[in-house]
Amino acid sequence: MLENTSDFADLHWLLDTLQCIDVGVVGIDKQRHVQVWNGFVASHSGISPGAAKNSTIFELFPDQDLDWMRRTIDTVFQLGYKAYSSWEQRPYVFRFRSYRPITGTTDFMYQNASFIPISAPNGEISHIAIIIYDVTETVTNKLALETVNHQLTEFSRTDGLTQLFNRAHWEDRLKDEFQRFSRTKSTASLVIFDIDHFKKVNDTYGHQAGDEVIRETARILRETARATDICGRYGGEEFVAILIDTPANNALIFAERVRSRIEELTVTYDDIEIRFTVSLGISELNDTISTAHQWLEQSDQSLYLAKSSGRNCIKSFTDITTD
Repeated sequence: MLENTSDFADLHWLLDTLQCIDVGVVGIDKQRHVQVWNGFVASHSGISPGAAKNSTIFELFPDQDLDWMRRTIDTVFQLGYKAYSSWEQRPYVFRFRSYRPITGTTDFMYQNASFIPISAPNGEISHIAIIIYDVTETVTNKLALETVNHQLTEFSRTDGLTQLFNRAHWEDRLKDEFQRFSRTKSTASLVIFDIDHFKKVNDTYGHQAGDEVIRETARILRETARATDICGRYGGEEFVAILIDTPANNALIFAERVRSRIEELTVTYDDIEIRFTVSLGISELNDTISTAHQWLEQSDQSLYLAKSSGRNCIKSFTDITTD
């Protein structure tokens, strides 16, 4: 019983504050029955304090991770230590809808939570206070920043016209692959190809038509390559593909698929149908190659042989060395 008016006023102030603070407070007893259900929780759950009182949180939120919740509560009761849950461990403890449906980017509230043991006068843990912190704004800002950073990274290494890797990036990957071979002797092949008589396409149909031809060539390359292959634009109408764990004979199969698909392709631009072909050169990485630059040069020489042999064909560096 409260001894005086001052004690009653203090209790009233405390309860009023509990209802108005912008964090969730749920108090449960040892039977896991709700004894405290403040305004924040009532507002976001849609469950009134009267309806929540003496129900278990497992009954009120049957769709949550009940096993995790039981383990956490049992541990706090048994050991008497606080427990914490971060949104990075699990997005939420109680699934509340986001209260910013228009400006928000998520349909639920991200939460951090504390499980605080409450002792009775005899020192026994009699209750647990579950404190829910809404961190949705912080999380969405963080995720948005990560998305922007990822987009900037992609932009910095991607060719704008073709969406393939740009030269700076694929040359870095070429060096990485050469270093990997130096350590593991796991072979790879480099394919370089360009569009035959591309200047004639530009001169005849215009540069925008030429851009469409380049875009379609890049699309064929992407569709033919595996997820592990590294495809890029060398510059102008020239392209590369670094084929991981691929000897020259398998690279030849890949190159023939690219060549034949492009030979069969018709690019339509402003009702004009454009047909074209490509020439390809291949170099397999091996112990005779001392640098990534030499590997690239061998592929270039193979491409030059393909173009001088009549175009619309494939040549390997072994074709040069066996002549």
